Amino acid sequence: MSNHIKNEPTESPLAETYQVIIVGGGMVGSALAASLANTDISIALIEPNIAQQPPELDLSCKQTPCADFDTRVSAITAQSEALLTKLDVWQAILEQRKSPYQGMTVWDADGTGEVNFNANELHVPCLGTIVENREIVWALQHVVEQASNITVIREYVSHIDNQDEQGITPVFLASGKALMTELLVGADGALSRIKQWGEFANCEWDYEHQAIVATIEVEQSHELTAWQRFRPEGPLAFLPLAANNDKTCSIVWSTNEEECQQLLSLDDDDFCQQLGLAFEHRLGQVLNVGPRAAFPLRQRHAKNYVVPGIALIGDAAHTIHPLAGQGVNLGFKDVAALSEELLRASKANVSLGQLNVLQRYERRRQGDNLLMMGAMEGFKRLFAAEQPVIRLLRNQGMRLFNRASAVKQHVVMQAMGLK
Repeated sequence: MSNHIKNEPTESPLAETYQVIIVGGGMVGSALAASLANTDISIALIEPNIAQQPPELDLSCKQTPCADFDTRVSAITAQSEALLTKLDVWQAILEQRKSPYQGMTVWDADGTGEVNFNANELHVPCLGTIVENREIVWALQHVVEQASNITVIREYVSHIDNQDEQGITPVFLASGKALMTELLVGADGALSRIKQWGEFANCEWDYEHQAIVATIEVEQSHELTAWQRFRPEGPLAFLPLAANNDKTCSIVWSTNEEECQQLLSLDDDDFCQQLGLAFEHRLGQVLNVGPRAAFPLRQRHAKNYVVPGIALIGDAAHTIHPLAGQGVNLGFKDVAALSEELLRASKANVSLGQLNVLQRYERRRQGDNLLMMGAMEGFKRLFAAEQPVIRLLRNQGMRLFNRASAVKQHVVMQAMGLK
């Protein structure tokens, strides 16, 4: 690890010491803190941005304005829901802000191939739940701030230094304040500075695509179904959003750079028209759209998730194409594995930053993450292929898969984390 200290001494009489310092208070970082809440482990969660409580829904209105929803949502699996329930987070999210979906329909823009999933046929309560990201962050933040062993620090990290001989890593804040920790956890997203400062080797490639996200109102009921059309330019998903009606959806529209810029430049009416055409008007006309945002699509994977004294979780360790909505669910699996290993080490009175402790977490998670990333990359390439023979085989395969109930059930159970 390179030295990032400038003039500050490593040993500071004013330095505060924590067993774990988590950098990044988004969904994954806050979930790790919540998983270690009210234990004997001293924790600092560093997150400069305070999560604002989302606006209350006016249930007397027939239609909640699209602008009242977060542009970013997550498809929470049953396994992630179980984790959030255990952390007393799921219960804190209003039912009106959760949208359990009962069905999923996926179809090929170039052909007749279509796959349908139904919760009743698979004997599960639902296939997943769509929740706005800010709802999850706010509920997690509330749990974290109530914990007796967690200090929330609203500052930026300016730099870190090498581990000392006792296995302690110095962390310096923008204010000049020094902190010391046995374990530094990078939960600071895809462009993680902790990953950069820790000199983690990284494998990544750019899809040269953007994902447009927004909340829309459609003409027909979304039928509690997640809809996804695979276009040659990228997948387009309509996800049901909880509100006081069934005509509000969140979209994730993956497309190339040129089309993305064109779509973002349109006024709302023209954007709704183009969106309806791209979606083949499966839910009728697109009537309204809220604020639009776009983010670049890159696949990233750290070759190692840990070095002595540092661990990466969530997007800091791995990012994945959003076509299956698995990103944050993989992060929550990281949280469950790392928190279990840290609690085990704490009980054994072992330093939490020891490499053998952290490598147990890495072994538990790296294979699963790579498997999911490989599967998503395969799907992406399969549906981007334009050769007639591949299109024909792809559509025939989708039709055969749709009739194979046992195979479909196995795939869904895997995706939900139930197998």
